[in-house]
Amino acid sequence: MKRRNFIAASAGIAAGTSILSNPVGAAVAGNNKKKVVLVGTGSRGTSFWGKRIVDNYSDLVAFVGLCDINPGRLELAKKYMGVDCPVYTDFDKMIAETKPDLVMVTTMDSNHHEFIIRSMELGVDVLTEKPITTDETKLQAILDAEKRTGKKCIVGFNMRYATLPTALKEFLVKKPVGKITSVDFHWYLNVYHGASYFRRWHGERDKGGTLLVHKATHHFDILNWFIDSDPVEITAFGALEHYGKNNSFRGANCRNCAYTDKCQYYWDITKDKRSMELYVANEKYDGYIRDNCLWREQIDIYDKMSLQIKYANDIVVNYSLTTYSPYEGWRIAFNGKEGRVESWSGIPWRRQEKINQATLHAAEMNQEDQGEIDHDEIFVMNNFDREHQILKIRAGQGGHGGGDSRLQDKIFRYPDMSDPLKHAAGTRDGAMSCLIGIAARKSIDETRPVRIEELTDIKPHPTRGN
Repeated sequence: MKRRNFIAASAGIAAGTSILSNPVGAAVAGNNKKKVVLVGTGSRGTSFWGKRIVDNYSDLVAFVGLCDINPGRLELAKKYMGVDCPVYTDFDKMIAETKPDLVMVTTMDSNHHEFIIRSMELGVDVLTEKPITTDETKLQAILDAEKRTGKKCIVGFNMRYATLPTALKEFLVKKPVGKITSVDFHWYLNVYHGASYFRRWHGERDKGGTLLVHKATHHFDILNWFIDSDPVEITAFGALEHYGKNNSFRGANCRNCAYTDKCQYYWDITKDKRSMELYVANEKYDGYIRDNCLWREQIDIYDKMSLQIKYANDIVVNYSLTTYSPYEGWRIAFNGKEGRVESWSGIPWRRQEKINQATLHAAEMNQEDQGEIDHDEIFVMNNFDREHQILKIRAGQGGHGGGDSRLQDKIFRYPDMSDPLKHAAGTRDGAMSCLIGIAARKSIDETRPVRIEELTDIKPHPTRGN
């Protein structure tokens, strides 16, 4: 079989440049800075939606308030972010006194709806971390509040903006293999990244909604975006077979455990200065333990998950999420009537290089630009062509394949820039990705297929967003 390589060097597909073209309507600096407040001062809030914005957008954005139930984290957040604004434990008081233009919600997932809805009721638009919420009742309440108040909610889906997903979207729009009929999508979390969810509050479904909602909402969102249609029915399987009670020993937490010499998952939080300052020093205020035992019996989420998703345009998706893989990465394939498109990221034998799995997650979350490291690939083959094509895509720079910078540029620096691939995600996008996870959870619990129409008043449409 012959092979043809195509190096995408200057076209938009090389680095997702189409999303940065014609950046019109930049926000106005000076005295007209956008006033923002942040509720939830954990790691994600103070870094990605905090310090990063201060460092890169302080000419356009001013923090006028921080809110949290933990007064210790609030004071640390001010210092870490480098801001001098009031701090609050009362959300309504913060809104009344600061009169912000935008509320950023980075609390525990199960509380997102409270602050989204209340912000809208108080006349303020919202930007929320994914997932938008954790169950269908809360989601319907958000949808009702949006209709009632006329305010809007942005969902921070940075994966849409990453270089490889952008290149795939740009390529799929051209219909290189005809009508897509099915998709295979598999995501692998390694034993460092995957285990971290089970140490944290994410390991309890009443807080994070399971990883089908917290983590996979990213994956379902880009599926919806790639396919450009709405999901209509989900059949899912899942179980907790590795973490939680599936071990012969457990401790109070990693700092207070008698089994550190025999536990391969032992994590010494005392060597992580940021975690010690942010969490350990402030446990006395809210009791949150960051280095919880991932064998604790309170864990009630799944650690293996598999779904079949049917879309309104008749595409069928097979999806899986693994939380204890020896490597971190994903692979996706689009089966069309005229051929197949495949791509991957992080698969060791595809890159033909050794990967240090212990540091991979830290590198992924690093918000600093690293320079060009490698290239990604899109494989294309038509059914009756003996040759296949490999499009090489320059790897993105910075966090999440360059997606972090592009997402925040769109929100804060170029809010009115052209968006030909529809990267920007609103309430409905957040809802549809979240609903797949909610429906999957219900399907597992009730051992039956679940239709999206059962959950909220959103009606799936063959064309996404209609």
